[in-house]
Amino acid sequence: MDTEFSFRRIALPAYGPTIVATAGHGAILPVIALHARDLGATVGQAALVVALVSIGQLVMSLPAGALVGRIGERRALTLAGVVEAVIFVLAWQTRDLVAFAVLVLLTGMAWTVFLLARQGFLIDATPAAYRARAMSTLGGSHRIGLLVGPLLGAALIAAWGIAAVFALGAVTSLVAVAMVQSMPDLSAHARSERVSVASVLREHRRTLLTFGSAVLVISASRALRLALLPLWCDHIGMSAASISLLFGIAAAVDVSLFYPAGWVMDHYGRALVAFPVVASVALGSLLLPLTTGFASVLAVAVLIAVGNGLGSGIVMTTGADCAPTVGRAQFLGGWRLMGDVGGTAAPVALGVLAAALPLGTACVVLGLVFAGGTAWVTKWTRELDRARLAGEGAVGR
Repeated sequence: MDTEFSFRRIALPAYGPTIVATAGHGAILPVIALHARDLGATVGQAALVVALVSIGQLVMSLPAGALVGRIGERRALTLAGVVEAVIFVLAWQTRDLVAFAVLVLLTGMAWTVFLLARQGFLIDATPAAYRARAMSTLGGSHRIGLLVGPLLGAALIAAWGIAAVFALGAVTSLVAVAMVQSMPDLSAHARSERVSVASVLREHRRTLLTFGSAVLVISASRALRLALLPLWCDHIGMSAASISLLFGIAAAVDVSLFYPAGWVMDHYGRALVAFPVVASVALGSLLLPLTTGFASVLAVAVLIAVGNGLGSGIVMTTGADCAPTVGRAQFLGGWRLMGDVGGTAAPVALGVLAAALPLGTACVVLGLVFAGGTAWVTKWTRELDRARLAGEGAVGR
């Protein structure tokens, strides 16, 4: 099979909707707290509203797997996009804080369905030999959307105010739905296999508790970097403009590495890219208390971005490696739940430590914790590589 031909053939249906839909999300996510404040929220309430996105993703992980398994990937993507468009229109128009908070929660839930269905389509559309490149490119398309979205959002806010970004989100969701219609429904054959989420998770519980625990640690490390870096920048007195510039540079480094990450995974295994994701956060956390200004913080941020970029697609790739043929969508819902638990736990742990210890000490504690996490992730991703080389294919099969 010709790699270039393969990726050209699936590029539009596989990656186009993700870039477009994520651009809408990228425009909206940075202003959720600001819009909540405009609707009368306190600082604490605004932070809670922002957290509702992650909470929505967490609670929808397992139901999303059941839904995709029941109706298929194309229908799930269409449904998620239409629902999101309605949510964003309502968020654009509402002036009630509670209603807005509910809509933010629903956004996280709909987005989980979209991401899970998109991953399932790529598993069907891509041969195993090119799986990591396909998944890392999907991760890259997500990152591209998150880069483009805030730029579009900034232009809209300057012209029409914060609420206008929700109108943009509605438009991008509908455009993504239109693009999804060009994809074949490759999961149609799988919908005849009706299995419950509980039975799939019970059957593959060992896989989820071993290989899945590595995904929990990887997701926790990624969430930590997003929470820790802004807090430290504020702690040392950096301006908002400087923080934005720092994150922009780091994001550009991150995006540039998504395809090399997939190539390395396909040719040399998953462990080689899983290691730097967590190791870079561990090292960065240990180095952060030594930084005192923009240049030194930027160096740490770039270090972490390199590690994160090299791990582009690692969670989706390992999920695809482990997923069984029967009950795949339900299994991937459980796999996503493991990642969501890690992504939710890390900021909470940071908050608890920062409340009890000086921030610099909290950085060191977390650095040591993730140093141990690096060893754990390396152990299980090496086991996964050994299983793949032994010809077992999907470990959970």
